[in-house]
Formats: sequence, C-alpha cells, structure tokens
Amino acid sequence: MPKQKIGQQLSALVSGLVFGIGMAISGMTNTERVQGFLDLAGAWDPTLAFVMGGGLIVTFIGYKFVLKNPAPIFGDTFHLPTKTDIDKTLLIGAVLFGAGWGLVGYCPGPAIAGLSYAYPTTLLFVPTMLVGLFLARVISKRL
Repeated sequence: MPKQKIGQQLSALVSGLVFGIGMAISGMTNTERVQGFLDLAGAWDPTLAFVMGGGLIVTFIGYKFVLKNPAPIFGDTFHLPTKTDIDKTLLIGAVLFGAGWGLVGYCPGPAIAGLSYAYPTTLLFVPTMLVGLFLARVISKRL
C-alpha cells in the first residue's frame, strides 16, 4: 500500500478518534443534552452552542492555515464544496435531518461515537440510520 494511502487512513482514524472523544467529553453523545438545547421553551441547555462555537472557531482558524498550502499533506488536491445554491433536495434533507435530530437527539457523528456506550437506543438508532442512508441513495439514483 502506498505511503500516501496509509497516511490518509491513519489521518482519518486519528481525526475520527479525536472527534469521538470530543463528542463524549462535551456530552454530545447524551441525547438529553442535545434535546435540552433544542427545547427553547423549557429547560434550555446551552452546552451545544458552546460546542458548536468552539468547533467553528477551530475550523475558521484551521482553514486559514491549511488552505495556504498548495495541496493537503496526504493528497493531491483539496476537495472543497463547490455547490452554493439552495435547492429542493437541500431543503428536504435539512428538514429530515432536523426532525430526526430533534426527535431522537442524535446526528450521525455523535451517534457513532455513542456506540461505545452500547445504549440500547443507540444500538437501534445507528443501524436504522445506515438503512436510511442506503435508501436515500437508492431513491436519489432512481430520481
């Protein structure tokens, strides 16, 4: 296996571990904390706002440094989003994502990190999420 491919995989593994540990430490694998953030009329929990704010600050600073390089360390080119329009697919996806997040308190990253706790709800949610992702791809290809 080429060194570049090993570097990409190792980088992805370390990034995923840091993300998962961050989600666990910040409490974002706790669905009650996430739902508390979304409960503006009840016992509102601002923790998620601080986690999001911290992530935005780190990303903003990181992008300024990283994008000054001609290419990523383990790749030939940067793969940045190019689509900027707001279309029906984006809006439907956002509504479905938000509804699921609000009802269950999980989005994909923290749900996968939450598997380490082996809670029954998480063990049910993640396979269901994966089936939903698969079905979305199948439906998208047919349309």
